[in-house]
Amino acid sequence: MQQKTSLRDYCKYNRILTDGAFGTFFTSIAGDDIFPEQANLDKPELVRQVHLEYLKAGAALLRTNTFAANTENMHGGLPKILDCCEKAYILADEAREEYIAKWQKDKRRRDIFIAGDMGPMTFAGEEERQRAYEEYLQIARQFIALGADALLFETFPSLDVICDVIRQIRCESDIFIWVQISVNQMGYSGSGLSARTLWKEMLAMPQIDAIGLNCGVGPGHLCQIMKQMLSEHFMGGNKVISALPNAGYPKIVRGQVIFSQNETYFSEKMAEMAELGVGIVGGCCGSTPDFIAAVKKRFDEKRELWDVDDSFYEEKTESAGTLLVTKEASPNWLSHPKRPDGKLIAVELSPPPSAKDEKVMEAAHLLKKMDVDVVTFPDSPSGRTRADSILMAAKVRRETNLTVMPHICCRDKNAIAIRSQILGADLSDIKDFLVVTGDPIPTMARAQLKSVFHFDSVGLMRIIREINEAEFGEKETDAYIRYGGAINQNRLNLGSEIRRVQKKMEAGAQFFLTQPMFTEQEAQRVLQIKQETGAKILCGIMPLISRKNALFIQNEMTGMCVTQEIVERFAHADTREAGEAVGVQLAKQMMELTYDFADGFYFSIPFNRVYLLQDIL
Repeated sequence: MQQKTSLRDYCKYNRILTDGAFGTFFTSIAGDDIFPEQANLDKPELVRQVHLEYLKAGAALLRTNTFAANTENMHGGLPKILDCCEKAYILADEAREEYIAKWQKDKRRRDIFIAGDMGPMTFAGEEERQRAYEEYLQIARQFIALGADALLFETFPSLDVICDVIRQIRCESDIFIWVQISVNQMGYSGSGLSARTLWKEMLAMPQIDAIGLNCGVGPGHLCQIMKQMLSEHFMGGNKVISALPNAGYPKIVRGQVIFSQNETYFSEKMAEMAELGVGIVGGCCGSTPDFIAAVKKRFDEKRELWDVDDSFYEEKTESAGTLLVTKEASPNWLSHPKRPDGKLIAVELSPPPSAKDEKVMEAAHLLKKMDVDVVTFPDSPSGRTRADSILMAAKVRRETNLTVMPHICCRDKNAIAIRSQILGADLSDIKDFLVVTGDPIPTMARAQLKSVFHFDSVGLMRIIREINEAEFGEKETDAYIRYGGAINQNRLNLGSEIRRVQKKMEAGAQFFLTQPMFTEQEAQRVLQIKQETGAKILCGIMPLISRKNALFIQNEMTGMCVTQEIVERFAHADTREAGEAVGVQLAKQMMELTYDFADGFYFSIPFNRVYLLQDIL
């Protein structure tokens, strides 16, 4: 093996040219009959051929044919995946050795490196997240044991899961770690986060050696985004910067995905990005050995492009393009409770299922006369249409001057729609949100309606944090949008809920509202969450109003724990007043059980009967 230098040392003084797309080029040779990663096992000679073609074109870094080699895309379980990864590395190594022995002429480019390539996996809950973590870790260890020069995590929409993987890898190995995210033309990833936010997250991780952008966009758009990243948001950290755009944007011709053959334009944009300070250049989807050869030719014609200006990686003390906006901040209800005992009071008002809002507005005006800190508005709970929570909140604020907090869920809107909602709410001086993942659409409606769930509540919180930094500056001020999350104290695995709360706090959540509480056991579970996280918690209180209401909550509402003993408390409450009196008494008892540790109380009163709050408080 000819390799003399580590990739980390090599990148300090040299730019490096990678290969181009493996999958699209492989398919052009082998057709659609075989999954590219499966070819490591079934068609190794074709895999070796692809690597050799890129080396002949001038690539000095190969990525293993393992982008989609994971249990999400291939059958056979993790043992087969690890076998596939081993075969893929061996094939890349054999191609490297063959090239060095038979074709290498450029002695200045004698070092050829191999990166173990890993692509994104999807995961929904904690169990799938843990599975992905373990799988990435096992694959990474496999590449390290085989002698890979680098580990590459590419085309990721966020850093979820892989942050923990990278930290663990760094504890075990000094291998070069390279992370690339994928964004669209507007600079946003599939998770709804901007390149700016993800770039900062990568810069903040000392375990990562190289960061960059790949896939998603063509060279022109990637160059524009890279200019913004490197002129405004690069804050040092001595990380190598990479850029691997697509060849362009594909077209469908006779059922085939076709990329334009624009090698000259591609190479011009790669040279432009190299001049910005990009240290690793190459191609992604649609790029072929011809694209890589064009880049090498362009760089050879302008030899200084091969050399890295080391001063680029020196830490910068100023950041250009700071986006500071001065706005008058609305009062922070979290910091200024109205009650003498310092307990915060939040009250939920349900928006109407029609355009008739008289009862909601009547309840809002009544709440204005009480010591209520904030009024909240659910976002079509249970997946059933109600008036928009933000527009309802805006009307209540406009007519009562109450502090309002609409709920915003991830079920119905993608990142574009949610961002515009939040910005529009801020223009209406709505600064507070309860961020929830959202209830699923009712089963009977799923044939006609589809959930979006572009991200979950943690992902949405990260988007709001990003909006804050972009709109109001990176230092938190009173102008920042405030947001909190929900707690389900009745989750079977309390440890999982605690970890969820911690992730929301890491994403910027300032407070939490629990599900309505009815038992001492629930109070103890919330106390444990409080003790282990230190979160600001408003305990959910629901004053039931009748036996019928109690039975409905017991049997129809998931996540709530109305016991049979509570139902029987209403056995002799034959009038409306008697039923409400029982509910008020139960609410007071729950407040007593939680008073010592609760930061406040979150009242969800059936049918917006907020007058009961006077008796409870």
